[in-house]
Amino acid sequence: MTIRVLLADDQALIRAGYRMILDSEPDIEIVGEAIDGREAVSLARSARADVVLMDIRMPGVDGLEATRRIAADDDLAGVRILVLTTFENDDNVMLAVRAGASGFLGKNVGSEELIHAVRVVAAGDAMLSPKAARGLFSHLRSQPETPTATPVSLETLTDRERELVVLVARGLSNDEIAERLVLSPLTVKTHVNRAMTKLGVRDRAQLVVVAYQSGLVLAPDVVRGTAAPHLPRLE
Repeated sequence: MTIRVLLADDQALIRAGYRMILDSEPDIEIVGEAIDGREAVSLARSARADVVLMDIRMPGVDGLEATRRIAADDDLAGVRILVLTTFENDDNVMLAVRAGASGFLGKNVGSEELIHAVRVVAAGDAMLSPKAARGLFSHLRSQPETPTATPVSLETLTDRERELVVLVARGLSNDEIAERLVLSPLTVKTHVNRAMTKLGVRDRAQLVVVAYQSGLVLAPDVVRGTAAPHLPRLE
């Protein structure tokens, strides 16, 4: 299956770099280029994109607003947003995840990591750079907000779904959860998808936010390895 990618960045040189990297992959096709957020939303629909590489700072409609519009459009429910920006600060990470982004990387990302990220978000998973993951958890720890998931919505979860949401929020991959609970990875993915549907979240990045802000799980105190536990890829 070919992944259809739309490039949204106001700098032609940046778009050309992304195109050169991604066009070399047999399973990735560049289907359009947008110079601002308004054009990105329009092309996401007309070009039937699977993934949009979205810059944040663009003239007119910026990348965050474009992400919100795409995420809110039922006709674009299958479109995944991968934000690439020079500014990996806490607020941008949180705003991007809240807007509906499935991934957040710095523009200094390497070629292999960029290709991997496109495949990850196209598959419905989430991808955060190590710095973005740390920023997200820092924000959740230091700025408690109104819970995203109400007690009523949490009550719709089965005991198993609640257990899996906690493990996802702690950074475990599907394979790790399956091994720990002696389940198949497919069973884990099914339960997690059902939990996301019940809680009204778009992907696993937003599921992590809901888990912390609802009080279902506390933000981790440490970040190990290359990012908060396995958060570069939330399978």
